[in-house]
Amino acid sequence: MTTLTDTRPSIIVDSVRKDFLLRHTHSMKEAFIGWMKRKKVGSSTFQALEGVSFEVREGESLAVLGYNGSGKSTLLKVISGVLEPDSGKVLTRGRVAGLIEVGAGFHPELSGRENVYLNAAILGMNAAETDARFDDIVAFSEIGDKIDQEVKHYSSGMFMRLAFSVAIHVELDILLVDEILSVGDAPFREKCKQKIAELTSQGKTMLIVSHNLGMVREMCDRGVVLRKGHKVFDGPIEEAIAALSQ
Repeated sequence: MTTLTDTRPSIIVDSVRKDFLLRHTHSMKEAFIGWMKRKKVGSSTFQALEGVSFEVREGESLAVLGYNGSGKSTLLKVISGVLEPDSGKVLTRGRVAGLIEVGAGFHPELSGRENVYLNAAILGMNAAETDARFDDIVAFSEIGDKIDQEVKHYSSGMFMRLAFSVAIHVELDILLVDEILSVGDAPFREKCKQKIAELTSQGKTMLIVSHNLGMVREMCDRGVVLRKGHKVFDGPIEEAIAALSQ
């Protein structure tokens, strides 16, 4: 019988560092006056991640935990390829689908139908694959006849449902989820959890960021805890949750 210890890693995060440049202007007026007087704008560097390393095995569900500002979302963006690390490296094996920002990649002037095809293409699906899954995507999203409306008229919940539905119907190997299950009503959140559990049972790799500790207890066996950009714990989920408040 194959166990996780026998499988290859799906994600390798190796000594990743990510910095952001912060410019210290307090208002548009101050920035304009500084520009007029040719004054240099003050700035400093914010270290979002420093030396973060871990591996996620194929078929594993990992929770990334931490309080606001700990670097969780930055880490997911680096893993997904949205951001490049300043040093270190990230390796992923297989097709990655990321749900990192609600509605990211949606064009407001396009209809829901057109955005399904656009987002599916971004995630690596061709038109024939999307055609074959389109009805399932719409049914899961519960968008109904609004699928042909421009998405600029959608609520954030409708954005989330459609974005999540597209991502989970892709032929994916790795799914990255950042707090997206906190949006929407309780029945839809439950349906999302069931779908993620189904994907996990199929051997898909999950990396989930959430403040909902009850949810991560249900869905993850292991947790990585970040604090001010540093990894401070990596181990069983209950111990990770305990380490979060230490």
